[in-house]
Amino acid sequence: PLAILTGMTVASLVTGNTVIIKPAEQSSITGFELMRLLKESGFPADVAHFVPGYGEEVGDYMVRHKDISLIAFTGSKSVGLNILKTAMDIQPGQTHIKKVIAELGGKNAIIIDSDADLDEAVTGVIYSAFGFQGQKCSACSRVIVLENIYDRFVERLVEATRSLHVGPSEDPRSFMGPVVDEEAYQRIRNTIAQGKESRSLTFEGVAPGGGYFIAPTIFGNVDPTSDLAQKEIFGPVLTVIRVRDMDEALKVANNTEYALTGGIYSRSPG
Repeated sequence: PLAILTGMTVASLVTGNTVIIKPAEQSSITGFELMRLLKESGFPADVAHFVPGYGEEVGDYMVRHKDISLIAFTGSKSVGLNILKTAMDIQPGQTHIKKVIAELGGKNAIIIDSDADLDEAVTGVIYSAFGFQGQKCSACSRVIVLENIYDRFVERLVEATRSLHVGPSEDPRSFMGPVVDEEAYQRIRNTIAQGKESRSLTFEGVAPGGGYFIAPTIFGNVDPTSDLAQKEIFGPVLTVIRVRDMDEALKVANNTEYALTGGIYSRSPG
């Protein structure tokens, strides 16, 4: 919640613009701390402004306002497309065409080649899939594994995931903390429950009671056209897909409506 907001804000400021910082309502304190740091670092008064609030209220008002020139947004596809549509309506007194920079959802894939270094591949997948509780648009949510290495990879992935500690963020043992709020918690839990109906659950970790803790969850041999493999989850849920060869792996990697990030573990120069 700090990195992307900082990048968008500072890029605008150093190129001579005034900026309104409107973080997601779940991360208002993070936005406040960024504003404090901007003041501390010496940005002139009145060039950076912090306006917390709900997106459907404060955000919508600013998107529509005649004096806004550019909107930089990172978030869900539905909200981003609504911003794009709304910003195209010319308001009374508006003398320019608004620009929108929108980074939307992700269903990012990592391909595991048959000659991959499994030590590196398992570590990289776990950090990408379960770091920040999987709450990144760039998180790995699909692992596409060539069939002749599939069983070995999944076995090591499960054992490594089993070692992750879920607990309060201030506990140094915790690799994963809670998800951001109750709405996210319920949505992710519902997704896991629906996924279990497909009988593809491979591993589900242990989360402490109380709070919005969700354990890392892995589904194996997932149908690449299923909801688990197609819809954005934004939580610690990983789908593993078995493929015959690299051609099929690339086809599966590209068969979603999202196109944000991707990766491959291979030792082949080809």
